[in-house]
Amino acid sequence: MFAGADEYDVDVTVDERAVERLLSVRPADVDAADRLTFARNVFIPLTTACRYTCTYCTYYDVPGEASLLSPEEVREQCRVGADAGCTEALFTFGDDPDERYTAIHETLTEWGFDSVHEYLYRACEIALEEGLLPHSNPGDLTEAQFADLREVNASMGVMLETTADVDAHSGGRRKTPGQRLNTIRAAGRQGVPFTTGILVGIGEGWRDRAESLLAIRDLHERHGHVQEVIVQNVVPNERSDFPKPDRDTMRRVVAMARAALPPEVSVQVPPNLSPAAELVDCGIDDLGGVSPVTDDYINPAYEWPDLRGLEAVADAGGVPLRERLPTYARYLPDDLRPAGVGPAPSPDPADREAWIPAAVRERIAADDVHGRRLRAVARGDGPLAVRSD
Repeated sequence: MFAGADEYDVDVTVDERAVERLLSVRPADVDAADRLTFARNVFIPLTTACRYTCTYCTYYDVPGEASLLSPEEVREQCRVGADAGCTEALFTFGDDPDERYTAIHETLTEWGFDSVHEYLYRACEIALEEGLLPHSNPGDLTEAQFADLREVNASMGVMLETTADVDAHSGGRRKTPGQRLNTIRAAGRQGVPFTTGILVGIGEGWRDRAESLLAIRDLHERHGHVQEVIVQNVVPNERSDFPKPDRDTMRRVVAMARAALPPEVSVQVPPNLSPAAELVDCGIDDLGGVSPVTDDYINPAYEWPDLRGLEAVADAGGVPLRERLPTYARYLPDDLRPAGVGPAPSPDPADREAWIPAAVRERIAADDVHGRRLRAVARGDGPLAVRSD
């Protein structure tokens, strides 16, 4: 059992023999994927307020300095992204801002919202109106919050980071493994296609990395909802002097992720942070969300590669590159999945399309330029495919 506060205790089974087997895995023990995928997104930092103060994070701003995008700004960024051919609106913010952020809460009240999560719901509606599919990363959520937000999201996510209790999460407002695992579990119980991942280089050890990957696998095996696991290296910045993990470390961790996870779960590395071309043979099959119009606001010093840069990674591995939606193909309705992709077992046996909420299905089915773009990317035959087999 991994525990935070008592209410976040999560019964996750990590077998010691599985840990030992995973610690022995090396790149030569896994197979390379037969293709790479990526999503084209517009990155929308809804607010820079966060209740946590992780020592490696440059995203959050302290009370009095935190920003909050207005509905008009959200709409404009979504419109720019849709015009640039994006399919995903990536909404991110720090975990639920606490009482210190009085200005943020006052502004939300002025706009008619009781919480940042209620505002996120409206922001997702705006994204759908402008032709994008929302993917939200709002930190720790309860099942009730997932039940609400899933109605306007194509997929959602939160980084587990590590099951270890590390100093990088120190302070009076620290996130715990129990909180993160509880969130991943809650998403599964609510049938949300989900992205999670581990953060490499924040003080965790090799055994911690193995246990983290196996904990994710355990939750996915219960609920079938984890669509991808990000293996993300920490990078030095103005708030942190954690060194960037070296190439050999990343190759080994990526191989461990590929060995630990079921074949249907993708292994992703961020191509602006990792030497992705040197990791293709270790089992990565996805390069994540890449934006042609916005920065990586989590790591602003590290620019996204352009499409030619993504092609170069695929070429290094000798595999084709395909664009995807924020929701992975196996969660899509029958009429949208590419040939040869089987459906994920439905979280609701009475509804084969239960993974995708009605608002998202309607957006994809719309008879407009955005709906046609979304359907083409879903099927893998759209004009935005970077290259074909």
